[in-house]
Amino acid sequence: MPLDPTLAAEIEAAVADGFDAQVEHTRNLVRFASLRGQEQACQDYVFETFRARGYAAERFAMDRAALQSHPGGGRIDERHSDAPIVVCHHRPAGQAGRSLILQAHVDVVPTGPLDLWRHPPFDPVIEGDWLYGRGAGDMKAGHAANLFALNALARLGLQPASAVTIQSVVEEESTGNGALAAHLRGYRADAVFIPEPEDEALVRANTGVIWFTVEVRGRPVHVREMGAGANAIDALWRVVGALREVEARWNDERGRHRHFEDEAHPINLNIGRIAGGDWASSVPAWARADCRIALYPGTRAADAAAAIEETVARFASGDAFLARNPPLVRFNGFMAEGYVLEEGSEAEAVLGRAHERATGKALTSFMSPSYLDTRVHALYENVPALCYGPHAENIHGFDERVSLASVKRSTTAMALFVAEWCGVERKASA
Repeated sequence: MPLDPTLAAEIEAAVADGFDAQVEHTRNLVRFASLRGQEQACQDYVFETFRARGYAAERFAMDRAALQSHPGGGRIDERHSDAPIVVCHHRPAGQAGRSLILQAHVDVVPTGPLDLWRHPPFDPVIEGDWLYGRGAGDMKAGHAANLFALNALARLGLQPASAVTIQSVVEEESTGNGALAAHLRGYRADAVFIPEPEDEALVRANTGVIWFTVEVRGRPVHVREMGAGANAIDALWRVVGALREVEARWNDERGRHRHFEDEAHPINLNIGRIAGGDWASSVPAWARADCRIALYPGTRAADAAAAIEETVARFASGDAFLARNPPLVRFNGFMAEGYVLEEGSEAEAVLGRAHERATGKALTSFMSPSYLDTRVHALYENVPALCYGPHAENIHGFDERVSLASVKRSTTAMALFVAEWCGVERKASA
């Protein structure tokens, strides 16, 4: 049942009244340089923030064995984070509404050269409507919104009338294992809401993602005898050319996949990192590329991985040098499948009403050619997994920034969604 207009107006005002504190909390989160493997201090701060607001909070280590045995588990190597997953629980007096998981990640991607930033990436600066900083958009603004949507209800002496679980995870940017670890822990709800920076729109379909490396060994000689050697870097680029053919073939298949038909290039192969050689005057003996490629919903990650291995092996067999020195393919991160959020769920209808009230516009949806943790809940829990959040720019780039006006609107929509989806009851202390 739609919210009473008077209550909706009070919730909107409560979000606005608490917004300065929300912005300051977001800035505090951005100040943590929570790069992969360095998220512990940020998660400690999150844990203490949850406890200070009276929530039952816990933290636990990821079960690596369980992750590796799950078909959606990302491949674990020495770079995998050991930071804990932090979870807080709201338990209502009764159980009048529908339960909800609110989830966000604290891990952020590397900054790149610092001299290319207008401001230090972990020194959050506000200029006009924009909050700058690494992770400001992806997704510490959304992380804060999870908490402050509930705070808005508390300012009115209200709380959700059903169970709400807030999950603060890591490894979202590299394996998806943080969200999967919470799933394996047994947390469930009737719907999931993840406020990634999605321009105040709902993600309708989402690609899967695979990470892998390709390594080639060459034959080093002095450059004066270069023709007698084999340049591993040159050979690696020939392999990358073969992988580009896979990318092109998969993009040509987009017409067979709903929600992807009108996208010019939904499947992206990224050569994200390359290293090789030991000496400028020696023909390089080794080269390695770190790669990422997307896959359509409905494609098994294991099948896509096998296709990558088969492509590299077939190309190598026809290359005079690589036939004798086969490239080595390793999978070292995401092994995640995509999903489609089917139309017509009650959760989407509730979000549509909340969004329209907060923005004055009808809710729209789109396809996102990136990884999202919503895949865990959509694929393995079969519940509506809503990915919706504020407008941000330059995520994963220099001068990442998030619109504060958009954060306020999307937080308002979230608070309205929580109130209608979960129902509300008076707080015991109110």
